[in-house]
Amino acid sequence: MENQSINKEAMVAPVSADNIYRLNGRVPLGKAIPFGLQHVLAMFVANLAPVLIVCGAAIVRGTGEHLTAVEITRLLQCAMFVAGIGTCLQLYPVWKIGSKLPIVMGVSFTFLGSLLMICTNPDLGYEGMVGAIILGGIFEGVVGLSAKYWKRFLTPVVSACVVIAIGLSLLPVGMDSWGGGTGAESFGAWYHLFIGGFTLVVCLVSRYWLKGVYKNLNILVGLVAGYILSAVFTAAGIAPMIDFSGITKTIGEVGYLSLPKPVFFTGHMPVFDIGAFFTIAIVFLVSAAETTGATTAVCMGTLDRDIKMEELQGSLAVDGFSSAISGCFGCLPLTSFSQNVGLVTMTGVINRFTILMGALIMILASLFPPLGAFFNSLPQAVLGGCTVMMFGSIMYEGVKMLKECEFNDRTMIIVSLAFCVGVGLTQTSGNFFAAFPQAVGDIFNGNAVAGVFVVSLLLSLLLPKDKSEKVLDK
Repeated sequence: MENQSINKEAMVAPVSADNIYRLNGRVPLGKAIPFGLQHVLAMFVANLAPVLIVCGAAIVRGTGEHLTAVEITRLLQCAMFVAGIGTCLQLYPVWKIGSKLPIVMGVSFTFLGSLLMICTNPDLGYEGMVGAIILGGIFEGVVGLSAKYWKRFLTPVVSACVVIAIGLSLLPVGMDSWGGGTGAESFGAWYHLFIGGFTLVVCLVSRYWLKGVYKNLNILVGLVAGYILSAVFTAAGIAPMIDFSGITKTIGEVGYLSLPKPVFFTGHMPVFDIGAFFTIAIVFLVSAAETTGATTAVCMGTLDRDIKMEELQGSLAVDGFSSAISGCFGCLPLTSFSQNVGLVTMTGVINRFTILMGALIMILASLFPPLGAFFNSLPQAVLGGCTVMMFGSIMYEGVKMLKECEFNDRTMIIVSLAFCVGVGLTQTSGNFFAAFPQAVGDIFNGNAVAGVFVVSLLLSLLLPKDKSEKVLDK
């Protein structure tokens, strides 16, 4: 019946620019392509940054060596490809996998801590990380399809705690990049700090000077400005900020046009380790909590209604199964992008066909490796200047979510214990879980998000509610 109503709408409504503010209907390409491109530009940098951070630190299992510049370039290419595929699935579902909502998918920052822990472990390495992503994605996909059985347990205070914890856990990552990159011999050198500071200032100024929807491009503006200044420093011999040889080498070895290659056809066959899976599985549940919030925000902010169960199930299924697809291409897990959720709610542009144009642009961009090589040449300081504000904004969004919760004794206990235990475990002087299996320590000792999520969820389930809360639940 729903498909019939959509078809009738498409038959009645001609191709029109006005359809850009409707969920369904065709929009002239002259309008659809620019608005679709806007979505790509709003998330392009954030989609590739996690790949640069994680894969730049990853160790090849059994060798102790790092991935080559060409391999990382191919992974950047795959990141654009799988983000486009995941977005297409959200817009136009296959079976129950997809929400039919204007949601853009991209590589998630949420998994950085757990992925870095796995990929830098010599016994697991990059191959162990890829195997964990594939298994974890399938796990979340199955969990998503069964959302009607567990959604009531994911209370607003739990979601808020999780988002704040994500922001907190990523702050050191951004500052490490600003300083020149983890393990860099020149870490903390004046030129890294100067370039990172300059990039951040440009991002902030652009945020206020650009008008309307274009202020969402402030990250891209800062990245371009920081890269140009880094190129000037390099050309003038002031500081070696950019290694241009990687771009030339990539063109020589990969060419100007190349198809994304599944990881099974490379020399990095995935390794499926149960400990690595458990390390990342809980973060997939955290990602599910984020996607639940993003999908709900799209429905409430643009369609003026609550989310339907089939939309939630489809959205989470894409979150999981598209992450498994991403793992099959050697890339990182995907999630719904909050930047694009904000763009949709702010502009009112919710047309699925329009956003499909953006997804197709991402897929086309993935076919040109020199573009990925360019991003791989980005100095860490420039990435740091761009990402610190994005990481901080995640924490800010969590605080806004917490503000919507009722402030009472119960909320105070949940929030206080969740952060005291979850974050405190990552700051102990030794292995707090030394008496437990190693997998337990791997999950909680280095991952504040996991601890905050588990503690807040358990307290939310176990602590008695006030009478007023029980009435509201009914």
